[in-house]
Amino acid sequence: MVVAVSWRCYMISLRILLVSSYMPQARPRYNRLRSSMEELKRKLEEEVAALETELRIELPKEILKARAHGDLSENAEYHAAKERQAFVNARLTQLKSRLREISMIDMSKIPRDRVGLGSTVVVLDMVKDEQIRYKLVTSEDVDVSKGLISTSSPIGRGLLGKQVGDSVKINIPGGVREMEIIELTTIHEVGANSK
Repeated sequence: MVVAVSWRCYMISLRILLVSSYMPQARPRYNRLRSSMEELKRKLEEEVAALETELRIELPKEILKARAHGDLSENAEYHAAKERQAFVNARLTQLKSRLREISMIDMSKIPRDRVGLGSTVVVLDMVKDEQIRYKLVTSEDVDVSKGLISTSSPIGRGLLGKQVGDSVKINIPGGVREMEIIELTTIHEVGANSK
């Protein structure tokens, strides 16, 4: 048993050594995306803390104060506080779910030769015959005017996993758009070029 455990430990340490020999080159590549993800997590955690304070401390006080006014069926303050409590509860659930999703993102699983989170893609819109540049980001960082689109948007979902030269038909609310990917810069290449 001891031999099996020590052999397993040896194999694990060997894998770590092999992977870590590649890591010094790979780590800087993720710094920009990793720091934006950490910033996003920090913002979400701050909002969670503020909402939990409101839900646990402020809203119960408001509800008690409104209850003291008497008849609850016609008490607007009571109903407003209960509605706010329901809203805060729903928002907390949403934020905690988003934090779980973000913490599960594994930078090493983002493809190196295909469109993924953090990729900058230049596409040729076949109908309009114009080039459009998109960068795939998380839903919190979306700014369409700057070309920052979410990986969960219709265009983002349509581009995920595609390579240079691929043509895609994307269903958007205005109809179907046909695009060809003519240039791709992944998050891995962005980090390598910024050294």
